[in-house]
Amino acid sequence: MTPEAYYGERYETLFLARRQMDELIEKFVRERGDSDDLKPVVYHTSRIKSPASLVEKISRKGATGTTFDDALAVGIHDIIGLRVNCAFIDDVYATACWIREQPQIAVLNEKDYIARPKPNGYRSLHLIVRVTEGPASLLPAVEIQLRTIAIDFWATLEHKMRYKKEIANPELMQVELKRCADEIAAVDLSMQAIRNVIRDGA
Repeated sequence: MTPEAYYGERYETLFLARRQMDELIEKFVRERGDSDDLKPVVYHTSRIKSPASLVEKISRKGATGTTFDDALAVGIHDIIGLRVNCAFIDDVYATACWIREQPQIAVLNEKDYIARPKPNGYRSLHLIVRVTEGPASLLPAVEIQLRTIAIDFWATLEHKMRYKKEIANPELMQVELKRCADEIAAVDLSMQAIRNVIRDGA
């Protein structure tokens, strides 16, 4: 089923809400675009959750429904998702700080997987926000994920491999993915340290 068919007349509102979240980050880039090296946000993406993914998540929450209203009833908050990818760890936190300061944004929940990584090595900053104006205000919440471009590379590959139906040696794969995540995190820290030295010496 297409998103348009699944969401019906509310699809247009969701499309506009998605665009509103893109514009929020584009505003940040315009305001903070005078960086002395890389822009604070290298790139960002957004999406409306696919019908299949939404129905599967409703089921994981123990509900039996399959509709958009059922998703809202069980508290699914990432129907609209925004992913913001930054060059440096400091930029992740600076972007999140700016988002928190926006008058139309209320942060409902925050999970810092950079400071406290998941067991598999995943590192990202997640904000669940309530938008109080515009099309996105019709949703109970929107999820914003902020991470470095290095960890985004890892997370994209990890996601694709994790959802393969058959894996010959899943335990070994998890160990290797965790090792790769730790190595990437170390590179992130090193690059941040180099940037700090260059800035301090400028």
